[in-house]
Amino acid sequence: MRTKANRLKSTGSILRWFWQTSKNLRLQTTLNAIIGIISVGLDFAFIWTTKLCIDIATGRATDVSLRTASFVLIAIMVCNISIGFTRRWISALLGVRSQNHMQLRLFHRLLANEWNGRESRHSGDVLNRLVRDVKDVTDVITETLPSALSVTTRFIGAFLFLYSMDSKLALLIISIVPVFIFVSKYYVRKMRAITRDVRDTESKIQSILQESIQHRIILKTLERIGTMTERLDHTQQHLRRQVRHRTLFSSVSGTLISTGFATGYLITFLWGVTRLHEGTITYGMMLAFIQLVGQIQGPFRDMTKFIPIIISAFTAGERLMELEEAPVEQQGDPIKFADGAGLRMTHVSFRYDERERYILRDFSFDFPPGSSTAILGETGAGKTTLIRLILALLKPTEGKVEMYSDSSLSVSPLTRCNLVYVPQDNTLFSGTIRDNLLLGNPDATDDQMREALRTACADFVLSLPNGLDSSLGENSTGLSQGQAQRICIARALLREGNILLLDEATSALDTATETRLLQNLAQWKRTNQTLLFVTHRLAVVEHCTQVLRLTKQH
Repeated sequence: MRTKANRLKSTGSILRWFWQTSKNLRLQTTLNAIIGIISVGLDFAFIWTTKLCIDIATGRATDVSLRTASFVLIAIMVCNISIGFTRRWISALLGVRSQNHMQLRLFHRLLANEWNGRESRHSGDVLNRLVRDVKDVTDVITETLPSALSVTTRFIGAFLFLYSMDSKLALLIISIVPVFIFVSKYYVRKMRAITRDVRDTESKIQSILQESIQHRIILKTLERIGTMTERLDHTQQHLRRQVRHRTLFSSVSGTLISTGFATGYLITFLWGVTRLHEGTITYGMMLAFIQLVGQIQGPFRDMTKFIPIIISAFTAGERLMELEEAPVEQQGDPIKFADGAGLRMTHVSFRYDERERYILRDFSFDFPPGSSTAILGETGAGKTTLIRLILALLKPTEGKVEMYSDSSLSVSPLTRCNLVYVPQDNTLFSGTIRDNLLLGNPDATDDQMREALRTACADFVLSLPNGLDSSLGENSTGLSQGQAQRICIARALLREGNILLLDEATSALDTATETRLLQNLAQWKRTNQTLLFVTHRLAVVEHCTQVLRLTKQH
């Protein structure tokens, strides 16, 4: 497990990741940056025009009429209002698109990643990253960075404007910059570590909520609702302590910086009053001094707001980078065997970790094209692992797994198109039964779906009030395990594959239904189609041409 000291990625690697990630977000970022700079220009124009109006009113300027200056001031205000309206529309129209694009890219990447048999992260943590962290990253790229650019422009412009009016005052005010940079360096490093801890705890809370809701029936029957409530409460208390620590640190730092800003503003006011009393500046210049100092100090105040946002985005980017660290499965065009295929395993050994026992050791077996094989064995003997190796979800530690017909080829994600897999668990999605069946074959007709349902002994669907369009809730609410299992089999039958893998797919069926299903499969079986049944039930053996018995390795 990583420690706090070594788990943070380098700033350079995160910045490079942000640059790559921003490719599809740059339109909104550029538009926001342009609008921000225009807004800064309008603010300076407003300050200059305000000074001009006051100087005209006090008789210190006669080049332009007060009416003309007033019209210019009104025009600047109208432009500012229009800029604000435009900014809101850009955020509304492009903001959601930017967030959705990044979420979609990461979602696709996660599904395409290699699977090693053991998930390293809880699904609640992954969801937290896909929702919360994606939003933080897109917001900082499309909103915060353009704002930081306009703030920097505002600071430079205000300093030059003030310097042209009073160089000593400008240099005095700017002297706060080195102190600000020094304090910020420590602040960023400390806040980044604190923010990472807060975000990790938020992921734990989401994991507890998600698991407890998914398994609430188990919690009821075990009478452990109170236990999970206490676990959530304990984690929430830990989060509150972390947030309190973060807030205290941020508040103390913010107070120190605000004190510096207040001092700078007071110096400016006293400086201006003194020079006004001496008659070396006009009332308009006095007002411009105060406004320009606000324009110089304002960016620093904004930076104190940006820093926590940027730190949060850095933490979010780091967490999203971790999701992308897993290698992606082999990509390319599917390799389809046209006239059936068999499977051959030669001296295959496999274990999930080099410190653990072998699940399979020096295992060899042939599943000829057109054969039906019953795979038997005690729990832990490697039946499901065998199926995962055939599906190329796992890679053998030693040996090779081949698919063959006229020629042979090592199994890979590209050969998966030849396989039809039915797991033991309920794998139906929320939506309609039609939606679930179309996952097997998006082009399937209603007649094909009905035929698949009949073959899978799931024709009860046709008698439901809405038939194929009957809705399914989460975890197939309203269906028994046996009914859900049969719909899963029907979905698989719609997929055209040379090899059918059923991993305890009849475990929830009664004997009569199982026998009828096996008879239907024997009639449905395509020419040279290979069937593999992982099972504990001897009734399946009678419908197979060969039997494979696996023994647990010690």
